Amino acid sequence: MTDVVLLSDSPAYRDVLGEGFTIHEAHKTGIEGLDPEIRARARILVTSGFTGASAAQMDLLPGLGLICCLGTGYENIDVKAALARGLIVTHGAGTNAAAVADHAMGLLLALMRDIPRADRLARQGTWRNDLGPRPTATGKHLGIIGLGGIGERIARRAEAFDMRISYTTRTPRAHLPWRHVPDVLALATEVDHLIVAAPGGAATFHMVNAAVLKALGPKGLLVNIGRGSVVDTEALIAALTERTILGAALDVFEEEPKIPPALCTLQNVILTPHMASWAPEVREASIELLRKNVAQFLAGQPVASPIPEHRAA
Repeated sequence: MTDVVLLSDSPAYRDVLGEGFTIHEAHKTGIEGLDPEIRARARILVTSGFTGASAAQMDLLPGLGLICCLGTGYENIDVKAALARGLIVTHGAGTNAAAVADHAMGLLLALMRDIPRADRLARQGTWRNDLGPRPTATGKHLGIIGLGGIGERIARRAEAFDMRISYTTRTPRAHLPWRHVPDVLALATEVDHLIVAAPGGAATFHMVNAAVLKALGPKGLLVNIGRGSVVDTEALIAALTERTILGAALDVFEEEPKIPPALCTLQNVILTPHMASWAPEVREASIELLRKNVAQFLAGQPVASPIPEHRAA
């Protein structure tokens, strides 16, 4: 039997590996709460980018060989510590990209047309003459922060709405047709709306700040389906309150699952509870990728979806 520690509270992944595996749930007690004999035997740790895995947690699992991150992001996994210990780290690359891109466009369109408010008022008997006109997507200039698998799919979907695309990344994607802009502030200055599709971590922390929101302007919309830490929440609340920007739609938050009460009271923001990738198709693909990574690790073969740092090494 192979012992697997499940650090993320994800019921769908508890029994996916089948016979030959013993699953130990540690999302409530922490790894330190497991029996020392279990910790000594455990070879595989399953976590998420939000939950992560610290160097101290890795030290509690001396037999650990593989860390599987269920989502694409892995910002809270101490990758340097894992590499130093010779551990393999995988992530769910590509499994949720289409679903998250779909959700991002849904949020952008709902925000543009103010659909939640229109629905609410229509149910109360209000007709369109009492609502202000709302912009459409056609012809607008969309900026995308981060152009990985999700960002690229957002761009292709936006093109179907005849939107112009610009993006910012650390390295230009020379093989793609859209305009690369060197930084977030410059991007916000030239586009109509922004979608955040960047990962979390120190490099992107509060990348969208008060200056960026001011540059986006009073007709600008912000959508975040990347990580909550990329956007300065206090600056965003101020920008929404003071109408520095027209509105925002958020699927991710800085202190999940907590959502700041101030956001909940604003009428120019749409909130969803980190559900962009919460789809049966994504779950099935993620489960299959987890199975594949574990099987190939145990067979001594290269894993299917190593994090980029492993590929670079």
